[in-house]
Amino acid sequence: MSTRVIINGAKGRMGRALLESAQAMSLPVAAALDAGDDLASALPSADVIVDFSSHRATRGLLEAAVAAKKPVVIGTTGHSAEEKKELLALASQIPCVWAGNYSVGVNLLYALTRRAANVLGADYDAEVIEMHHRFKKDAPSGTAARLLEIILEERNLGTDALRHGREGITGERTQSEVGIHSLRGGDVVGDHTVLFAALGERVELTHKASDRGIFARGALRAAQWVVTQPAGVYDMQDVLGLK
Repeated sequence: MSTRVIINGAKGRMGRALLESAQAMSLPVAAALDAGDDLASALPSADVIVDFSSHRATRGLLEAAVAAKKPVVIGTTGHSAEEKKELLALASQIPCVWAGNYSVGVNLLYALTRRAANVLGADYDAEVIEMHHRFKKDAPSGTAARLLEIILEERNLGTDALRHGREGITGERTQSEVGIHSLRGGDVVGDHTVLFAALGERVELTHKASDRGIFARGALRAAQWVVTQPAGVYDMQDVLGLK
C-alpha cells in the first residue's frame, strides 16, 4: 500500500512542490495543511507527516505526532541551537528524519565535505558561501549550517570558531576560524560552496539547485523510508545509506 502523507506547510513554496511531487510519485496526500488547520484530526488517516512550515510550529507538530505515534519528516529551518536540542529530544520518541536539505546531491556534498575536511589539514582555510532567494527568512541556510557542523566536527572546533562575514580591521585570518557568508537575492533556489584554500591551491565543492522539486522528491523518499524505521532521529545520510 502507498504511504499516505500529510503535507504541513502546503501553501508555501516547498509545500506546493511537495504536492506536485507526490502526485508525480503516485503518493496519496491524506491532508494538505497550513497555519491554523487542524493537524490532530488529519493524523488518523495518514502514515507520516512531512513538515515544511515554520520553526514556530515544530514543537506543536512533534507533540501531536508523538501522541499519535506517527513518523515525521522535518525540513523546517530557523531553530536556535537550544531550541533544536529540545526538539530533537522530543523527536527521538518517534521515527523522525530531520534534515536541512533533502537533495541527493547536497547530501553527497555533505559526505565529500567531511572527507575533505578530514584530509586537508589546518593549512587549508575553510569557508562556506551560500546564496538563496530574496524571500528566505533565516541565515545561514540549514544546509550551510550542516556543512559548518561537519567542518567543526572534523577539525575539533567549537562554534566560537565561526565568523559570520567580516567587517572592519579584522587582522590576519587565523587557522582555527571557519567563515560563513550568506547572500540573498532574486529567485535563487539554493547555491552552496565549501572552499578549502591553502597557499598555492584551493579546493571548491559546489552544489547548485535550480528546481525545488529535488528537495520535495528527496523529502518524500525520506517519508517512504522512515515509516519502516524504529523510533529515533535520522538524517538524509541514513535514508541514502551514505553513513
